Amino acid sequence: MAKITIQNLKGEKVGELKLLDAVFGLPANDSLVHQVFVSMSGNRRQVIAHAKDRGERAGSGKKPWKQKGTGRARSGSVRSPLWKGGGVTFGPTKDRNFKSKINKKMSQKALKIVLSGKVADNSLIVLDELALAKKKTKQAASGLKKLGLSGSILIGFSEKEKDFQLFFQNIEGVSNIPVEGLNVYDMLMRKNLVLSKDAVKYLEKKYSKEENN
Repeated sequence: MAKITIQNLKGEKVGELKLLDAVFGLPANDSLVHQVFVSMSGNRRQVIAHAKDRGERAGSGKKPWKQKGTGRARSGSVRSPLWKGGGVTFGPTKDRNFKSKINKKMSQKALKIVLSGKVADNSLIVLDELALAKKKTKQAASGLKKLGLSGSILIGFSEKEKDFQLFFQNIEGVSNIPVEGLNVYDMLMRKNLVLSKDAVKYLEKKYSKEENN
């Protein structure tokens, strides 16, 4: 069972916390994590690019000139892809679907593997509580600075700490998420993960329970 240092927002060590191996001590499985990450990326993707085909372009449906006798090439429509302003052949369309489904057990295991990786890389920071004496963004930024973190930060707030999210949300390089919404995609996209003791206990209770079911 791994141990991790508990700090406060002054950067001081205030204790240690034992982490459950069932949640924070799993071996790496890059294949599973990659599969879940790609699925979540596709599910978040917005299909924006769309090229109009000949049926969507504006223009008359009348044949531009008669079939024979003009000396010009045959043409049936001004909306032909061969004409300027005509439709596009094989262009990207908004009908594309990048969504894919990952079953619940795979998703949960991948999340625990990423959490375990954060512990192994010393990228998981556990605080005694995510609370501020003065409810100001300046104090929140100062507290994170005292932790000595470099790179992007993801903070997971427990239910009783959610009122403090407001004061961390405008800090550059910092992202906030309710701990119940913690996921593989957001953790992999940020270098450091900051949780309180309450948030860690929530994750252990939720995912060790799932392990036993």
